[in-house]
Amino acid sequence: MPHESPGSPPSDPPGPDASRRSDRARRAILSATRDLVAEVGYTRLTIEGIAAAAGVGKQTIYRWWRSKAAVLFDAILEVNSHEQGSVDLPDTGDLESDLRLVLRGTVAALAEPANDRLQRAIAAEIQTDISVAEELVRRLLRPQLDACAARITLGIRAGQVDESVDADLAVELLFGPIFHRWLLRTGRLDDQFADNILALVLKGLRPH
Repeated sequence: MPHESPGSPPSDPPGPDASRRSDRARRAILSATRDLVAEVGYTRLTIEGIAAAAGVGKQTIYRWWRSKAAVLFDAILEVNSHEQGSVDLPDTGDLESDLRLVLRGTVAALAEPANDRLQRAIAAEIQTDISVAEELVRRLLRPQLDACAARITLGIRAGQVDESVDADLAVELLFGPIFHRWLLRTGRLDDQFADNILALVLKGLRPH
């Protein structure tokens, strides 16, 4: 059994886990960002406000993010449970089933009240700020759209989709009606709506 030599100082107890402390601070910052942008909008969102709401110093935020837009998009990505470029769609071999899962998930995310407020704040901002719009497409929308297009391309190879179909355009046809209804509040966003869109679009995608 190990023992200390006479006169040697006692072993220091383990200190606080810096990684856990950092992770708690990061999550607090992202949560505060989501709450604030839904409450005051993107234009009035400030690093100072985020820091105060999260209980951290401004320098803590600037250590990890270069701007409030960068913080915001990490906050959105955390809610959507993926990082840039790592979107994976299911591939069960049944294209209709896989796309149904994705579309229903999109509808559910947009219908969730907290996420709805967050997304609407961003939707308003991208009308006048092209840099935020480009960041939204690059970090959030493009990975999702590309992943769906890749899944449709696999459907073409498997003979489930006509070989003449443009996969990117097919994705626009699937998601366009969902975002249109969400943005303009023209009707209910639910599984039935997602399923109806999918059924209609797949009629045009099937091999002729």
